[in-house]
Amino acid sequence: MTDSCFLRALGQRRSVPSLQLGEPAPDPATLMAMLAAAVRVPDHGKLVPFRFLRLQGDARHALGDFLARRSLERTPDASPAMIEKDRQRFARAPLIVTVIARLQDNPKVPEQEQLLTAGCVCFALLQAAQGFGFGAQWLTAWMAYDPEVARHLGLAGNERIVGFIHIGTPRLQVPERERPDPAPLLQDWSPGHA
Repeated sequence: MTDSCFLRALGQRRSVPSLQLGEPAPDPATLMAMLAAAVRVPDHGKLVPFRFLRLQGDARHALGDFLARRSLERTPDASPAMIEKDRQRFARAPLIVTVIARLQDNPKVPEQEQLLTAGCVCFALLQAAQGFGFGAQWLTAWMAYDPEVARHLGLAGNERIVGFIHIGTPRLQVPERERPDPAPLLQDWSPGHA
Protein backbone atom coordinates (compact mmCIF):
# COMPACT_ATOMS: atom_id res chain seq x y z
CA MET A 1 0.00 0.00 0.00
CA THR A 2 1.42 3.39 -0.94
CA ASP A 3 1.44 6.24 1.54
CA SER A 4 -1.33 8.01 -0.40
CA CYS A 5 -3.52 4.88 -0.29
CA PHE A 6 -2.91 4.53 3.43
CA LEU A 7 -3.79 8.16 4.14
CA ARG A 8 -6.86 7.90 1.90
CA ALA A 9 -8.01 4.85 3.90
CA LEU A 10 -7.53 6.75 7.16
CA GLY A 11 -9.41 9.71 5.75
CA GLN A 12 -12.35 7.55 4.68
CA ARG A 13 -12.84 5.69 7.95
CA ARG A 14 -16.38 5.74 9.23
CA SER A 15 -18.52 3.68 11.53
CA VAL A 16 -21.32 1.55 10.13
CA PRO A 17 -24.23 1.34 12.62
CA SER A 18 -24.55 -2.15 14.06
CA LEU A 19 -28.17 -2.22 12.85
CA GLN A 20 -26.81 -2.09 9.29
CA LEU A 21 -24.27 -4.91 9.65
CA GLY A 22 -25.25 -8.32 8.25
CA GLU A 23 -23.73 -11.55 7.06
CA PRO A 24 -21.18 -12.51 6.15
CA ALA A 25 -18.83 -11.88 9.02
CA PRO A 26 -15.08 -12.25 8.56
CA ASP A 27 -14.06 -15.91 8.38
CA PRO A 28 -11.65 -17.12 11.11
CA ALA A 29 -8.51 -16.52 9.02
CA THR A 30 -9.60 -12.99 8.11
CA LEU A 31 -10.48 -12.25 11.73
CA MET A 32 -7.00 -13.40 12.79
CA ALA A 33 -5.45 -11.11 10.16
CA MET A 34 -7.58 -8.23 11.44
CA LEU A 35 -6.54 -8.90 15.03
CA ALA A 36 -2.88 -9.15 13.99
CA ALA A 37 -3.21 -5.65 12.56
CA ALA A 38 -5.11 -4.41 15.63
CA VAL A 39 -2.45 -5.44 18.12
CA ARG A 40 0.19 -3.23 16.45
CA VAL A 41 -0.46 -0.39 18.87
CA PRO A 42 1.73 1.67 21.18
CA ASP A 43 2.29 -0.46 24.28
CA HIS A 44 4.53 1.07 26.95
CA GLY A 45 6.47 -1.73 28.66
CA LYS A 46 5.20 -4.34 26.17
CA LEU A 47 2.58 -5.37 28.74
CA VAL A 48 -0.06 -6.41 26.16
CA PRO A 49 -2.75 -5.00 28.47
CA PHE A 50 -5.66 -6.32 26.42
CA ARG A 51 -7.36 -9.46 25.19
CA PHE A 52 -10.32 -10.35 23.00
CA LEU A 53 -13.62 -12.14 23.55
CA ARG A 54 -15.50 -13.27 20.43
CA LEU A 55 -19.31 -13.21 20.44
CA GLN A 56 -20.84 -15.02 17.49
CA GLY A 57 -23.85 -17.17 16.63
CA ASP A 58 -26.12 -18.22 19.48
CA ALA A 59 -23.75 -16.72 22.06
CA ARG A 60 -24.97 -13.26 20.95
CA HIS A 61 -28.57 -14.17 21.72
CA ALA A 62 -27.69 -15.80 25.04
CA LEU A 63 -25.90 -12.62 26.07
CA GLY A 64 -28.91 -10.60 24.93
CA ASP A 65 -31.20 -12.66 27.16
CA PHE A 66 -28.85 -12.04 30.09
CA LEU A 67 -28.76 -8.30 29.33
CA ALA A 68 -32.56 -8.15 29.29
CA ARG A 69 -32.70 -9.76 32.75
CA ARG A 70 -29.91 -7.55 34.06
CA SER A 71 -31.52 -4.43 32.61
CA LEU A 72 -34.73 -5.21 34.48
CA GLU A 73 -32.73 -5.75 37.70
CA ARG A 74 -31.03 -2.37 37.24
CA THR A 75 -34.22 -0.53 36.27
CA PRO A 76 -37.31 -2.39 37.51
CA ASP A 77 -39.65 0.16 35.92
CA ALA A 78 -37.98 -0.03 32.49
CA SER A 79 -40.42 -0.20 29.60
CA PRO A 80 -40.78 -3.44 27.64
CA ALA A 81 -39.31 -1.59 24.64
CA MET A 82 -36.14 -0.75 26.60
CA ILE A 83 -35.79 -4.34 27.81
CA GLU A 84 -36.21 -5.61 24.25
CA LYS A 85 -33.64 -3.08 23.00
CA ASP A 86 -31.11 -4.51 25.45
CA ARG A 87 -32.04 -8.07 24.42
CA GLN A 88 -31.34 -7.23 20.75
CA ARG A 89 -28.11 -5.22 21.23
CA PHE A 90 -25.88 -8.07 20.08
CA ALA A 91 -28.31 -9.78 17.70
CA ARG A 92 -27.67 -7.78 14.55
CA ALA A 93 -23.99 -7.76 13.59
CA PRO A 94 -22.85 -11.34 12.97
CA LEU A 95 -19.62 -10.86 14.94
CA ILE A 96 -18.77 -8.83 18.01
CA VAL A 97 -15.21 -8.69 19.27
CA THR A 98 -15.09 -7.51 22.86
CA VAL A 99 -11.83 -5.70 23.61
CA ILE A 100 -10.90 -6.17 27.24
CA ALA A 101 -8.23 -4.17 29.06
CA ARG A 102 -6.07 -6.29 31.37
CA LEU A 103 -4.85 -3.73 33.90
CA GLN A 104 -1.57 -4.66 35.52
CA ASP A 105 0.14 -3.21 38.56
CA ASN A 106 3.26 -1.69 37.06
CA PRO A 107 5.19 1.22 38.60
CA LYS A 108 6.31 2.48 35.17
CA VAL A 109 3.03 2.11 33.26
CA PRO A 110 -0.03 3.70 34.90
CA GLU A 111 -3.44 2.10 34.39
CA GLN A 112 -4.44 5.10 32.26
CA GLU A 113 -1.74 4.25 29.72
CA GLN A 114 -2.85 0.64 29.66
CA LEU A 115 -6.45 1.71 29.03
CA LEU A 116 -5.28 3.98 26.23
CA THR A 117 -3.42 1.07 24.65
CA ALA A 118 -6.59 -1.04 24.75
CA GLY A 119 -8.52 1.88 23.25
CA CYS A 120 -5.98 2.05 20.43
CA VAL A 121 -6.66 -1.64 19.78
CA CYS A 122 -10.37 -0.82 19.35
CA PHE A 123 -9.59 1.88 16.81
CA ALA A 124 -7.07 -0.26 14.96
CA LEU A 125 -9.64 -3.06 14.75
CA LEU A 126 -12.14 -0.65 13.20
CA GLN A 127 -9.52 0.31 10.63
CA ALA A 128 -8.64 -3.32 9.93
CA ALA A 129 -12.29 -4.27 9.46
CA GLN A 130 -12.77 -1.50 6.92
CA GLY A 131 -9.51 -2.42 5.22
CA PHE A 132 -10.82 -5.96 4.70
CA GLY A 133 -14.06 -4.64 3.24
CA PHE A 134 -16.25 -5.01 6.33
CA GLY A 135 -18.16 -2.46 8.34
CA ALA A 136 -17.68 -1.99 12.05
CA GLN A 137 -18.89 0.05 14.99
CA TRP A 138 -17.31 0.56 18.43
CA LEU A 139 -20.03 0.51 21.08
CA THR A 140 -20.10 0.50 24.87
CA ALA A 141 -23.34 1.50 26.71
CA TRP A 142 -24.12 0.54 30.29
CA MET A 143 -23.19 -3.11 29.83
CA ALA A 144 -19.53 -2.22 29.27
CA TYR A 145 -19.36 -0.84 32.82
CA ASP A 146 -21.67 -3.17 34.71
CA PRO A 147 -19.91 -5.52 37.17
CA GLU A 148 -22.53 -8.26 36.71
CA VAL A 149 -22.03 -8.25 32.95
CA ALA A 150 -18.27 -8.42 33.50
CA ARG A 151 -18.74 -11.44 35.78
CA HIS A 152 -21.10 -13.09 33.31
CA LEU A 153 -18.49 -12.71 30.55
CA GLY A 154 -15.78 -14.18 32.77
CA LEU A 155 -13.67 -11.07 33.30
CA ALA A 156 -11.11 -11.08 36.09
CA GLY A 157 -11.08 -8.37 38.75
CA ASN A 158 -8.36 -6.41 36.95
CA GLU A 159 -10.14 -6.46 33.58
CA ARG A 160 -12.40 -3.84 32.01
CA ILE A 161 -14.46 -3.85 28.83
CA VAL A 162 -13.14 -1.10 26.57
CA GLY A 163 -15.44 -1.73 23.65
CA PHE A 164 -17.73 -4.07 21.80
CA ILE A 165 -16.61 -3.95 18.17
CA HIS A 166 -19.56 -4.99 16.01
CA ILE A 167 -18.38 -6.31 12.63
CA GLY A 168 -20.20 -7.47 9.52
CA THR A 169 -21.01 -6.67 5.92
CA PRO A 170 -22.53 -3.20 5.48
CA ARG A 171 -26.10 -3.21 4.17
CA LEU A 172 -25.80 0.39 3.04
CA GLN A 173 -23.23 3.00 2.11
CA VAL A 174 -22.84 5.16 5.19
CA PRO A 175 -22.88 8.85 4.26
CA GLU A 176 -20.00 11.04 5.29
CA ARG A 177 -20.64 13.27 8.26
CA GLU A 178 -19.08 16.58 9.16
CA ARG A 179 -15.67 16.16 10.77
CA PRO A 180 -13.85 18.71 12.92
CA ASP A 181 -11.35 21.00 11.26
CA PRO A 182 -8.00 20.28 12.96
CA ALA A 183 -6.64 23.81 12.37
CA PRO A 184 -8.53 25.53 15.23
CA LEU A 185 -7.78 22.56 17.49
CA LEU A 186 -4.03 23.04 17.13
CA GLN A 187 -2.32 25.50 19.43
CA ASP A 188 1.37 26.36 19.75
CA TRP A 189 2.82 26.51 23.22
CA SER A 190 5.67 28.76 24.16
CA PRO A 191 7.26 29.53 27.53
CA GLY A 192 5.42 32.21 29.45
CA HIS A 193 1.98 31.33 28.16
CA ALA A 194 -0.24 29.82 30.81
